[in-house]
Amino acid sequence: MTTEESTPPVPVPGPRSSADLFVTFTRLALQGFGGVLAVAQRELVEYRRWLTREQFVEMLAISQVLPGPNIVNLSLMLGDRYFGLRGAASALAGLLAVPLVIVLALATAYAEFASVPVVAGALRGMGAVAAGLVISTAVKLFGTLRTNRMGPLLGIGFAALTFVMIAWLRWPLATVVVGLGTVAVAVAWRKEVP
Repeated sequence: MTTEESTPPVPVPGPRSSADLFVTFTRLALQGFGGVLAVAQRELVEYRRWLTREQFVEMLAISQVLPGPNIVNLSLMLGDRYFGLRGAASALAGLLAVPLVIVLALATAYAEFASVPVVAGALRGMGAVAAGLVISTAVKLFGTLRTNRMGPLLGIGFAALTFVMIAWLRWPLATVVVGLGTVAVAVAWRKEVP
């Protein structure tokens, strides 16, 4: 028996209550300008330690295949994991309530000031920041490929194929997810089954 098999995994603490979920997802949403995914990874994995990196990647993968925004799906799954339907509703409410009020106020202001060059420039700058957040999250989560069932080489291969199909070949996302996703699931299953 190796030391890996004999050492039990370190328990990951969970939220104390559905109110804790609400506050955490509100805090997460208020930090996520241009995209909440990078903030979610930092908040849920590094700060709160409610999920390991591997668990976060698995939940994110499921979130991406489901219809709707990834972070909404992730909040529903995490809330449900700890407190069932009540937890899912709390996490979702935390993610959407305060940002909804802010977005409505900003939409009203944008209608007034959209033609001002400074406002247009600020929006272009926010787009660059959002792209940087996505890239930094990908780099942080890249290490999970070492422990993936397929191994790092196949994981990198599927990631590269996905990038090529979407970014260069401009295939529809649904086609790539269903086609390449099915192949990746089959390969992962085959690697697990002796």
